[in-house]
Formats: sequence, C-alpha cells, structure tokens
Amino acid sequence: MTNSDNTHGTYNKLTQILSQIDDGSTALTDHADVAAAKSFFYTADALTVFDECCTELQWSVVDNTKLKCTMAYGTKGTAGIAAADDWAGQYNSRKTALIDSSGWANNGYTTEESSDHLF
Repeated sequence: MTNSDNTHGTYNKLTQILSQIDDGSTALTDHADVAAAKSFFYTADALTVFDECCTELQWSVVDNTKLKCTMAYGTKGTAGIAAADDWAGQYNSRKTALIDSSGWANNGYTTEESSDHLF
C-alpha cells in the first residue's frame, strides 16, 4: 500500500515502460496479469520500496510482455527536511542500495519513459 502523504500535493510524476531484453534466441514471457509482470521484473524487496515510498502508484501490462508504471511522490511536509529524507529521495537511495546488492530486478529489462501517464 502506498503512503498517504498527499497533504502538500504530489510531485515528480514519472511513467516508465519496462521491456524484456529480446536476444532473439528465447521467446518473451507473456504476463497473465499485473501481479505476474511485477514479479517477473522486480524482487519482493523492490516492490516494497515502490509501495512504501510512492504516494500514487499504478501498474499496467502492455502487449502482454511489458510492464508500465506511473508513480508520484508526496512530501512529508516537514520544514527543513533534507530532500534525501523525503519520499522521492528515499525511493532513490533504497533503489540504489538494492541495485548495488543485486536485489532490485529478477530479470534484465530496458526502460523507456512515457508521457502517457496511467493517472
């Protein structure tokens, strides 16, 4: 479940589309639903980071092989709080720590940004 810190609005809306790496030698995985696609691309720890740090979050499967995600972050609204301690900063630092420990992705992927947001 996402956090509820939207009192001061949400910021940094971003939509990404994750695509499987197509090496031409193996068939791409078809995803039956969003849950299957999320588990294919991300570890459980990575999905926890999304859930805890994002204030708005929506997922969609694209063409049965890709995963689309739109996310936005609220702010804790605390005067003097460092950007690194706010939700977007926490997302970035926790993501980096998981990537550095090989704990972010279950499978390789490419990412493209999209202006076609889910919300």
